[in-house]
Amino acid sequence: AQHQGLTRINPTNDPWGILRTTQPVAARMPRKFWFIVIAIAVLAGAAVLALRLRGPEVETVIAHAAPLVQTVVVTGRVASQARVFLGATITGRVQDVRYREGATVREGEAIVRLEDAELTAGVRQADAQLRTAVARLDSQNRLAGPVASRQEEQARANALTAERERERYEALFRRGFVGQSRLDEARRAAEVAKSQELAAQAQAAANLKGGEFEQARTRVAEARAALALARARLEQTRIIAPGNGVVLARLVEPGQIVQPGARLIEMSVDGPVQVVAQVDEKFLGQLKPGQAAGVAADAFPAQPAIARVRSIAPLVDAQRASVEVKFSFDALPAWITNDMTVSIEIETARRERAIALPGEALRAGPTVLVLEDGKAVVREVKTGIRTLTTVEILEGIAEGATVVTDPGIAAGVRVRPIPRRTHALGNTGSGAEGITRAMVG
Repeated sequence: AQHQGLTRINPTNDPWGILRTTQPVAARMPRKFWFIVIAIAVLAGAAVLALRLRGPEVETVIAHAAPLVQTVVVTGRVASQARVFLGATITGRVQDVRYREGATVREGEAIVRLEDAELTAGVRQADAQLRTAVARLDSQNRLAGPVASRQEEQARANALTAERERERYEALFRRGFVGQSRLDEARRAAEVAKSQELAAQAQAAANLKGGEFEQARTRVAEARAALALARARLEQTRIIAPGNGVVLARLVEPGQIVQPGARLIEMSVDGPVQVVAQVDEKFLGQLKPGQAAGVAADAFPAQPAIARVRSIAPLVDAQRASVEVKFSFDALPAWITNDMTVSIEIETARRERAIALPGEALRAGPTVLVLEDGKAVVREVKTGIRTLTTVEILEGIAEGATVVTDPGIAAGVRVRPIPRRTHALGNTGSGAEGITRAMVG
């Protein structure tokens, strides 16, 4: 029985007769079951083959036109155009400091005063010396000058009389009425009178145009210069505001001895407020004077202000690899404060309608893979403005094209498109505005 594939079983152990005969499993299975197994295997192979023919799943985006804005975001600092340090020009002791930090001052007001007793006395002394010199000059004009003039007139009259007397005696001598001695006396008298006239003229000229008169005028000029110098030194004891502004720092207190050049007060002079930022040099080609920029402070995030690029430094800071850019406000915001740190978003380019793709969709060339008839096909493109996440496509693909963003797909491969999970092209609801954020200190 064992040779025939049959096994005897004790009936007492198999009351229902289930185990009375044992056969191989294959022998017991019906043919219908095998047909089902083979059909399932064929269908599975066909499904696998169909999946392979369809290709792998890849992420894609649809190229559509929308507004595109390129911006550069940097960090800047508020600064006034005229920020000055006020200092002393003479050595002295501080007598008074009138203002503290934050105080508003007007042009010409004294902020710091130095002790001035000695210099005030010097001014009084110089003023007295000037009055003395002026009095001497006045005396010269009123007394010496007129006296010299009168003396000159008298000497001229005496010389004229003596000359006429000489002429008369010469006539009498020719007629024989007087002798030679008398004629000689008349001639000597005429010569003496002429000499006296010349001396009087010289004296008058000295009194009126030179000599003592000129000395008196020189003394007056010297005294006036000395008085001006004394007053100037006295004025140096007053540290005054060069213009309307605000005191930023008080660096000295009463009683301190200060030296020439020492910084006593730091202040900002009223004028256009500007924002200064260091921008990475890689963005230099995107910046131009006049570009609009939004300025916001962390303390006032809901009150942004509008500024514009005023100037771009002609040199690049080699240590920081950045360029200094200055901005001016269209309308000065109320919250602005000197040295405040602000965020600046510069609009460097704008397209009202542009085809934009994620940056990872762009390949070398530049090229992109476009889905056509289920296959990834290479298309050369011409690009425009770029951001960190987005690139503008100017030529090469049409609006509505399906673009493969998966970098691992080769050209010519059949693929199955699925929507890209993180397709953010910018900061608007439509995903169309690109932002280049370059946080530079």
